[in-house]
Amino acid sequence: MTLNGKVALVTGASSGIGEATAEELAAAGASVVIGARRTDRLAALEDRLTATGTKVLSVELDVTDQDACQAAVQAAVDQFGQLDVLVNNAGVMLLGSIVGADTTEWTRMINTNVLGLMYMTDAALPHLLASKGSIVQMSSVAGRVARLGSGVYNASKWAVGAFSESLRQEVTDKGVRVVLIEPGMVDTELRDHITDQNAKAAIEERASRTRQLQAADIAKAVLYAVTQPDYVAVNEILIRPTDQVL
Repeated sequence: MTLNGKVALVTGASSGIGEATAEELAAAGASVVIGARRTDRLAALEDRLTATGTKVLSVELDVTDQDACQAAVQAAVDQFGQLDVLVNNAGVMLLGSIVGADTTEWTRMINTNVLGLMYMTDAALPHLLASKGSIVQMSSVAGRVARLGSGVYNASKWAVGAFSESLRQEVTDKGVRVVLIEPGMVDTELRDHITDQNAKAAIEERASRTRQLQAADIAKAVLYAVTQPDYVAVNEILIRPTDQVL
């Protein structure tokens, strides 16, 4: 199946998995709405996609702002008349110890990874119910396996899994598919923002010993899930590098 005639909104589309997912969905025929805070990067992505013939709308979007989430979804529907796929990709990973933590980083992760995803879901649901569309929630292997030094990030991703499963039960008989994607280690800039130097050094050391996933690998998993026949719901995809044990 292709996505011809479908409209997809991708958050966190300025880099990494979000950028690759927007490209993958566009290549499959979708019109794409790309949202992120870094509008300069969005503009560059929009130019590339437009050059391939894709219909694109860029929206400045901070998912921690509920009004901005509502506005982004409304802009998508105003521009394209519908919404068929929401990819909740925006997120931060600020690893570090719980003891002695900078708790402002906890707030930032919960606001972005959990509340931001919930705000976008809330804004998009009326339109996805109308189109019998798909919601893709970008979680992590960290939503399955807790590790020393990533407790609050783990908590945020476990929350995504719980919220998504409850939502699935609520909307599946209305034709809306909820997809949880759980990547392992991916070669993106996500870990560049870690401020705890011990945590950053530890994950960089693990990365140096791992043939990491690429953003395009995760984008292909998203495309697989959202292009299944309407009666097929791929609810969960866990994808790790072969070299990753946990």
